[in-house]
Amino acid sequence: MLPPSPPSSAAALAELYGANNYHPLPVVITHASGVWVTDSDGRRYIDMLSSYSALNQGHRHPRILQAARDQLERVTLTSRAFHNDQLGPFLERLSQVSGFKRALPMNSGAEAVETGLKACRKWGYQVKGVPDGSARIVLAGNNFHGRTISIISGSTEEQYRQGFGPFTPGFDVVPYGDAAAVEAAITPHTVAVLLEPIQGEAGVVLPPDGYLREVRAICDRRSVLMFLDEIQTGLGRTGRMWAFEHEDIRPDCITVAKALGGGVYPISAFCADDALMDVFSPGDHGSTFGGNPMAAAVGKAALDVIVDEGLPARAAELGAYFMERLRGLGSPHVLEVRGRGLLIGVEVHVSSGTARHYCEALKERGVLCKDTHGQVIRFAPPLVITRDEIDMALAHVAAVLA
Repeated sequence: MLPPSPPSSAAALAELYGANNYHPLPVVITHASGVWVTDSDGRRYIDMLSSYSALNQGHRHPRILQAARDQLERVTLTSRAFHNDQLGPFLERLSQVSGFKRALPMNSGAEAVETGLKACRKWGYQVKGVPDGSARIVLAGNNFHGRTISIISGSTEEQYRQGFGPFTPGFDVVPYGDAAAVEAAITPHTVAVLLEPIQGEAGVVLPPDGYLREVRAICDRRSVLMFLDEIQTGLGRTGRMWAFEHEDIRPDCITVAKALGGGVYPISAFCADDALMDVFSPGDHGSTFGGNPMAAAVGKAALDVIVDEGLPARAAELGAYFMERLRGLGSPHVLEVRGRGLLIGVEVHVSSGTARHYCEALKERGVLCKDTHGQVIRFAPPLVITRDEIDMALAHVAAVLA
C-alpha cells in the first residue's frame, strides 16, 4: 500500500509520482477555451504553443466537444474485431482531406510513423524485390519522428539515444535540406526517404526552396517511396492543408496526428494509396484502440472544423503578419525569425541567454510558449487566434526581447 501523499501542489505531485522525463514551465493549467488557458490561481494566459500543434482548432472547440459528447452516449470502443458505424465516415473524410485513398488509424504520432516504416519495408520486399531483411530507409539529420526504439535508431539527437541501445538497423542519415546527399545515400536496398517538410523540434528549420521537389524527382528516378511526416506541419499549420503543397508535390505516403484529435482525443493515421497500403493483410498490424468509434467521431469533427473554418488560409494570413511584426521588433537579441504559416521560430543569440529564459519571462507576462534546441523560441498558436490576440501577445514579446 502506498504511503499517504504529503500536502502538495498538483505540480509537485506530478514531480513526486511521475517520471522525470519533462521539464515544463512552472504553470498548472486547469481550464482552457479557444486560445486562452487559466491556471490554478485563476490567472489567464494566451497559448502560443497549441500543445505542439495538436490544438490547431483551439482548446475545446464546441463542434469537436459535441461530437465527443454524442459518441460518449453511444459506444466508445469495439476494437477492430468488429465494425463500428463511425470508422468508415471518418476514413472517408480523411481520404478527402489528405488526397490519399486509404488510411490506417492509430493513436499516437510515433505509432503512425512505425506503421509507415513497416509499410515501406514490406513494400520494398513485396513490390520492389529487395532481399528479405535488408531494407534501408534514408532520414535527415536533426529529425524528430517520435521516441520509440526504432525511430530513435535514425535520430541524431544524442539525448534521445543515450542509454537506449541496441538500436534497430536499416537507417541512413543525411543532412537536412541536401537533396544530393539523399541521392548519394540511396542503394538498391533503399525503400523510402522519410522527411519532415519543416523540422519543428529541430528549431523550426525550413529546407531550401525546391528541396522537396528535388527529393520527389530522386525518389521517382530511383524507385524509392517518398514518406513525409506531416504530424506537426499538417492540417493547416503552415498555411496549406499539408506543408508539401507549398512545393506542388505529392509524396507516396504521409503520417498525420496531433490536430487530427482536435485537442480532445489522441488520434493518428498513416495515409497512402492502394499500391502501398495493400501490403497489409489481416493480422499484420493493428491496435486495440486504433480506429475506435470515439476517435473516429472526434477525428471527423476535427477535420470538418479545419475545412469549414478555412484554418489553413487563416494560418497563411496571420502567420505572415506575425512574422513581419516579429522581424520589425529590431531586437538585438534575435538572430533570426523563420517559419511558415503559424509555425514560427525566433532564434536568439547565444550571448543573449537561452530561449527558455525568454519563455519563462513571457510566462510571467501571460504568454505561454516553449523553447526548443536551446536557442529557439517556438510560437505556434491555435489557428483560430485573431489579429488582436496576436498583437496582445506581441506587446509582451517586444518587451521581453527589448
